[in-house]
Amino acid sequence: MARVRLSVAERREELLRAAIEQIEARGVAAVRIADVAAALGVSNALVLYHFSTKEKLVAEAFAHAAEDDLAHLRKLLGRRTSALRRLRTAVRWYAPTGQAKGWRLWIEGWAVALREPALREVTQDLDRQWKAAITEVIAEGVAGGEFRCPDPTGAALRLTALLDGLAVQMTAYSGAVSRARTQEWVDDALARELGLERAALTAATR
Repeated sequence: MARVRLSVAERREELLRAAIEQIEARGVAAVRIADVAAALGVSNALVLYHFSTKEKLVAEAFAHAAEDDLAHLRKLLGRRTSALRRLRTAVRWYAPTGQAKGWRLWIEGWAVALREPALREVTQDLDRQWKAAITEVIAEGVAGGEFRCPDPTGAALRLTALLDGLAVQMTAYSGAVSRARTQEWVDDALARELGLERAALTAATR
């Protein structure tokens, strides 16, 4: 059966998604251009036509994954409901106990970013945008009288650091922290940062 001819944009997206899958399965160091090509049944030359080096392919694959994550985050935070409900929904999705996928991918990316400037730029940009989105909704809750938080920017940084650290523990060391304990710690931290009683978080999801 003849292969469907894709536009340049469609082909690039197909290659990026295949690269993400291969990175998740093999790790950045082990993945090859040939692995991405074989996953789609195309030639190495086609992959290199769109991404001239493995480093460029990897950096753009992470950027593509970041765009997907940020789009979903903005969707959650853009709902027409209270700031607390939106924030808790977003944090629960992002947390390693939630529905967000690809923690192994991002942990791998952080490690490689220490040596690869292009990938470091991608991960830093994702981190900045995530913190900015969380800061904005916390500030909105403060302005509306929902939260008592004197430093929304600092609160967003501390929450992100906690979630990232717990994700490393749960992903790298199976069984190190239970899902129930992780969720308890996340809720405790969220209530503390927002100046709320823990019971307010439960009430927000009813």
